[in-house]
Amino acid sequence: MSNIIHRLPDQLRPNLRLVFVGTAASTRSAELGHYYAHPGNRFWRAIHESGITPRRYQPGEFAELIALGIGFTDLSKSGAGMDHQIEAASIDVPGFKAKIEKYRPRTIAFTSKKAASLFYGKPSAAIALGRQVRDGSLPEIFVLPSPSGAASGHWTIEPWRELGAWIGRAP
Repeated sequence: MSNIIHRLPDQLRPNLRLVFVGTAASTRSAELGHYYAHPGNRFWRAIHESGITPRRYQPGEFAELIALGIGFTDLSKSGAGMDHQIEAASIDVPGFKAKIEKYRPRTIAFTSKKAASLFYGKPSAAIALGRQVRDGSLPEIFVLPSPSGAASGHWTIEPWRELGAWIGRAP
């Protein structure tokens, strides 16, 4: 990997319905500047099939989702690669919590158990998929299986559908 600092811009504004939170941009996403850009990534198909978006968007259209009340960020804004390649020092949980406090989204969805485990400070094995037990100081939180092609062995769309049903009911 090169020394270039890879950044995907946060796509955030106050009171979004939903913010997707990854660990860090994939190398491909960082190169293209689009969230979930690798052709093998299931993200865009999953959010459409689960009813979160009205059509299947392409990675280059990620900025258009803000009009639907959907935002994006990552726990690491300076690292890029697969979860196991991200340097621990680049993970900024306090910075992420500050963004949540500032923008106050109604729901956040971690797009991997790894991202959720970093947020909660627990091992991935201790994190359940789906809607999490509510902590009154935080938005509703969902943990989704990684849509990355590299995580195919753990893929299931059910938690994505649970999120889609919740978003459809949420005020």
